[in-house]
Amino acid sequence: LYLLGLRALAQVSHRQLLSLSPAAAGPRDFSASRARGYLDNITAIGPRTVGSPANEVLAVNYLLEQIRGIERESTDAHKISVDIQRPTGSFSIDFLGGFTSYYANITNVVVKLEPRNGAEHAVLSNCHFDSVPNTPGASDDAVSCAVMLEILNTLSKSSESLQHAVIFLFNGAEENILQASHGFITQHEWAKSIRAFINLEAAGVGGKELVFQTGPENPWLVQAYVVAAKHPFASVVAQEIFQSGIIPADTDFRIYRDFGNVPGIDLAFIENGYIYHTEYDTSDRILTDSIQRAGDNILAVLKYLATSEKLAKSFEYRHGNVVFFDILGLFVLAYPARVGTIMNYITAAIAFFYLSKKVLQPKPRAVHNLKKLLTAFSLTLTSWVCTLVAVLMVAIFVSVIGRALSWYTHFYVSVSLYGTAAAAELILVHMLAKKFFYKNVNELYLGDVFFDASLMIWSIALAVMTQLGLCSAFICTLWVAFPLLTKLMIHKEFSQKGATVKFIVMYMLGMFIPYLYMLYLSWTVFEMFTPVMGRSGSEIPPDMVLAGFIVIFTMILSSYFINFIYLVKSTKMTLVTLTTVFVVTLILVCSGIFFPYSSDAANPKPKRVFLQHTSRRFHDLDGNVVKSDSGIWINGFDYNGISHITPHVPEINETIRTSCEEQAPFCGLPWILPVHFMFRFVKNWYLPAPEILPRSPIQFKLLSKKLMPWNSVRLSFEVSGPSHMSLYVRPRAGSALSHWSLGDGMPVASLGGDYFVFYSHGLHAAPWHFWVELTAPEKHSDGIVSLAIAAHYFFGEDQKSPQLFALLERFPNWTFSSGWSCTYDLFVF
Repeated sequence: LYLLGLRALAQVSHRQLLSLSPAAAGPRDFSASRARGYLDNITAIGPRTVGSPANEVLAVNYLLEQIRGIERESTDAHKISVDIQRPTGSFSIDFLGGFTSYYANITNVVVKLEPRNGAEHAVLSNCHFDSVPNTPGASDDAVSCAVMLEILNTLSKSSESLQHAVIFLFNGAEENILQASHGFITQHEWAKSIRAFINLEAAGVGGKELVFQTGPENPWLVQAYVVAAKHPFASVVAQEIFQSGIIPADTDFRIYRDFGNVPGIDLAFIENGYIYHTEYDTSDRILTDSIQRAGDNILAVLKYLATSEKLAKSFEYRHGNVVFFDILGLFVLAYPARVGTIMNYITAAIAFFYLSKKVLQPKPRAVHNLKKLLTAFSLTLTSWVCTLVAVLMVAIFVSVIGRALSWYTHFYVSVSLYGTAAAAELILVHMLAKKFFYKNVNELYLGDVFFDASLMIWSIALAVMTQLGLCSAFICTLWVAFPLLTKLMIHKEFSQKGATVKFIVMYMLGMFIPYLYMLYLSWTVFEMFTPVMGRSGSEIPPDMVLAGFIVIFTMILSSYFINFIYLVKSTKMTLVTLTTVFVVTLILVCSGIFFPYSSDAANPKPKRVFLQHTSRRFHDLDGNVVKSDSGIWINGFDYNGISHITPHVPEINETIRTSCEEQAPFCGLPWILPVHFMFRFVKNWYLPAPEILPRSPIQFKLLSKKLMPWNSVRLSFEVSGPSHMSLYVRPRAGSALSHWSLGDGMPVASLGGDYFVFYSHGLHAAPWHFWVELTAPEKHSDGIVSLAIAAHYFFGEDQKSPQLFALLERFPNWTFSSGWSCTYDLFVF
């Protein structure tokens, strides 16, 4: 009941978007209603895929129209400059296993708001107006562009002059893996003046915008957010999770950090990630209060930075990381990581001193006391290991019988299944230890020694995490300091009267802060991770991941309640209740009553499926077609594959599994991105279909072959085709790819050893020219390189063939099925 009460308090905090109800916005205040108007108009354009008229013309023209209107109404205190940039460039990135990106003539709309007399330094605000194919992209990222338009409008009407310039970048190619931001920061003349940036992103639809990355280093930026943000929501824990690569996503933050050497703040909406990158990402699902809080926060932080003396000298403040976290959205605590390190070690030292003093009192029993403490310590760890193993076995069983993701639409199912199993296993282990191992030991003594064992575990964890340099170690500090203070305050009551009602009340009050914060943090973690399980590929069993998270949080939340198992007379009723809930839930899950997906109009949780109507041709060394086929290549984006779809579309079944063309790079399949490692071939399908004949077919030419020094060969190519193409390169046996004209000149291999190049262009792009240089053996009768190119048609008349369209229409309404046409050609040179 205590934990449920704290959980409810944390839930209320997360649902409270604004600290106060917003008053009617004046002309100089951020207006969510005006921003919503911008948002509705941008999303009304429809999907805005890079290279499409919707993205390159309609969206750009709308943004320019609004910017010109804002410029006409601005005060004399400011000067507004507008530039349309269409950069061409290339870079390599280690995201998704590593690949190289090339872009041509993509679009950036850049606005500079500066004092009338100009400014030497600037702060950048970044959003992107493009969207993934077949989606309206309201949260990702039209709402951020709407917020930026309204911030520009608000700042331009202020009579107060800024000290520094504010550059607003409306970038038109983020979904193409961060291309437009690279084109801006490496090529635009204004980029040289930027000293800090704020990046506005989304990993969900609406809710609160979370600060999940800052820096690198530059603690003054976090301090700016702490001072200025009106509705703070920030976590260094989220930063360390995101930067670990666990979540398969990245943002423009990486580009500005790595290629521009500029520090910044990364924010993203994280709520309701179930409909992120789907057709359901519409403007009506974003609450006005979400827009208002984002606008209030970003406007305040931008104004603070644009008037800060530190911005001009930001390089002088680039020292050390910072620990930061908000307290229930009310305020943010932030302090230098080096201060946190000192605090952590002092806290751990005090705890170890307390434990050693307990062991040494009285001295003649020191060895006995130490043995008892270490036994309790070992038993606690054993109970955790047993719990983790038992619950993961349940998760494996559920996955094997085909009931994975039963909790995807009904999250409470995961708690009822894995949470109760974890709690029951923990109680069972300690109940057995109490009955058989501690048969005649005083209960109060056991309660005391198991509290000390938990304190010892947290103290060791604190020391280890601090030694590893993890800023998230502050959590361990909370779980050492407050329990220790609580123990010292109630020691007299406990030693004299035992586990009285007064003791329990004081104990729970003392644990209030660490338990409340952990429940608050757990909501954020599950809000981010649970939807990701629906788009994490077919390799990772999602039930094992979620069960692991639930076990970890169960262990954390139980750590200072284990001692109560030894204090109470019996835990049989609790154990029976938990076991009953677990068994009933497991039976219901096995029966299939909990369908994973939902088409509920108010709260959809769709299954993601990608379908590519593909025509493939494989050429030999002489250019002859030795094999060709056509089909609709189907990828389900979660662990369940197509088991739920087959009853609705019977021809998509186990008999049409995709086979791997071993001689071709990436198995001869037209991957739009190098995500092959996320999908097993037993979980994607190739449905035979008629050949497609695009009206704008790809043109691929070998222009020249040139012998180079050191026994190498340079092959030069020209390619013309649609806005999105993928190039795949595999050196033949004995050959090696040494240089190419892409990125920084040094080829970057993807997972598996092949090379992947992602290409896109805007309107009116010239043919793509590139060369590759290979070292080759003297005898290479079977060629030195296999090179394949895929053309992807994401919009226009070539996007969907009649067969693909008809198939998509048959998919159930609880799916988000995104389809396009593509061609694939393999050559040997």
